[in-house]
Amino acid sequence: MTNEEREMLPVYPDLDCFREYDDPPEIIPGRSSRDWMDDTTQRFAYRCTPLPIANASGWEIILPFTIAAHWNGGMKPEDVTVTCADPNQRIDHIVGPVFGHGILTFHPGYLFRTSPGWAIVARGAPNTVKDGITGLEGLIETDWLPFAFTMNWRFTRPGTVEFAAGEAFCFLSLVPHAALDRIQPRLRSFEEAEDLKASYDLWRSERADFQARLARGEPDAVKLGWQRDYVKGRDPSGRVEPDFHLSRRQLKAPE
Repeated sequence: MTNEEREMLPVYPDLDCFREYDDPPEIIPGRSSRDWMDDTTQRFAYRCTPLPIANASGWEIILPFTIAAHWNGGMKPEDVTVTCADPNQRIDHIVGPVFGHGILTFHPGYLFRTSPGWAIVARGAPNTVKDGITGLEGLIETDWLPFAFTMNWRFTRPGTVEFAAGEAFCFLSLVPHAALDRIQPRLRSFEEAEDLKASYDLWRSERADFQARLARGEPDAVKLGWQRDYVKGRDPSGRVEPDFHLSRRQLKAPE
């Protein structure tokens, strides 16, 4: 792909999901909530807006049934076993051992096609922790690939883990794959951006003052609880309004 072609990459790419068979696992917009975030004191984890925004910045492929996967510590594919409480479920269509080395493999059930220059990143749902197993992450060139990919999880130790019905086993997000290599990170000094430095210094000062007042138990700070500049999309001076800002995200479901 030439530089000119890269510059013409679509801003809003297509995401087509071709079913490999009837009734594959459901694809839903990413859910912003997490059980562990709900359990934090006064749900304070949601005050960090980047967390729920990341949780919802993609699509989940969810299990239609509950499974238990067990790894005995061996390196062969058969050292990972999968069971389902409902014997009528055809779990071999969706999950099973393939690669060995304590890896559990899921089959999304779709062939995905994206616009030229765009790729899919497949991984576990963001900010989700499963004890005993971790999702492996892959970038797939879905703008040309004529076959499906798998979503893989690797046991962190021998044992049994459960994936519940309705739980996401794969999370899909899109990246402008063809343009990434053109990005040139630059190390800069604040001396080159006086306005930015002034805003940064104001933020640090106001944050330190607020934290000190909160620690002293001053009623106005305690009542406020936390500073909301990021959520409201403003800089500390209240003057800067971004061209684009989200405090919540809700993606579209597949048609």
